Amino acid sequence: MSEPTHDNTNLLNTMKAACRDTLRCMQCGVCSGSCPSGRHMAINIRRLVKKAARTVDVLKDEQLWMCTTCYNCQERCPRNIDIVEAVFSLRSIAVHEGIMLPEHGRVSGLLIRHGHAVPIDDERKKQRTELGLDEIPLTVQSCPEGLEEVRTLLKSCGFDRLTGDRDKSNAKTETA
Repeated sequence: MSEPTHDNTNLLNTMKAACRDTLRCMQCGVCSGSCPSGRHMAINIRRLVKKAARTVDVLKDEQLWMCTTCYNCQERCPRNIDIVEAVFSLRSIAVHEGIMLPEHGRVSGLLIRHGHAVPIDDERKKQRTELGLDEIPLTVQSCPEGLEEVRTLLKSCGFDRLTGDRDKSNAKTETA
């Protein structure tokens, strides 16, 4: 998938449109220098977004999913480029193409199942109880009607279909 073919030309054009704002980049490197993830891993947001204008391979690049979307890069960009919005757009395109890291798929499954990407586990429930708190805080996780509304909303926009609801292995044990 490195060179645009007739089949992926439309995909590449969609990606270029999503990253059009990044063409104003003057390659100063402030975005990459201010990236907290970049200090600990190989993510280079500037190269990643630039690459998106040339090849659809970026959709399979693990760096696309390493961005924590903290907005440090975007807030410091001297050209006010919406870098994080470009990352979100590329991720959306990737998911629509069936590309997602397994870890993100599992988190998506947790969101569908619990209404939270990081639901309260049994150990935290025990700790909360020992502290005199409710086992589960007053959130959608503790409100079955609210959780059902979240699921309905996610299903109505196709979130479950797009993410493949990849956390089904925990579904029976965690919802019981």
